[in-house]
Amino acid sequence: MPDPSSLLGSTMVSQKLGATPRRLVQACASGSPHDALAQWVATLAHRLDDLHQQLVTQAMHSADTLTRVATGKGQINSLGILQNSGMQIDILAARRADAIEHLTLAIHVYQQLDEPQIRHAAVSPVAKLKTQPTRGR
Repeated sequence: MPDPSSLLGSTMVSQKLGATPRRLVQACASGSPHDALAQWVATLAHRLDDLHQQLVTQAMHSADTLTRVATGKGQINSLGILQNSGMQIDILAARRADAIEHLTLAIHVYQQLDEPQIRHAAVSPVAKLKTQPTRGR
């Protein structure tokens, strides 16, 4: 089981929507708009969890390598392993930032679907027609 601190996406969903991605999906009627959005949110959360874990793993590996070099217990070879690791960290960090943006958008859309429809009905053309007085015959 992954370290809970690595579940960045799942944590975002839980904090913003009050349920884990799995529970969010389970709570929706299959095939409904809520279900489609819940599936999207859950998928994005799991992708973010995975990217975050990859980033943490790569950063920790690089930190271990640097610590060994700094303490004289190892050396960096000339094949550019540290440079390559730095590039991988940069790429993972950029992908994670994109994943955070996408998940934030998906959560926002899900929240909008959950809002009461009263606010929207008040401005709809049909609602305006219904609120206008009917003219007598």
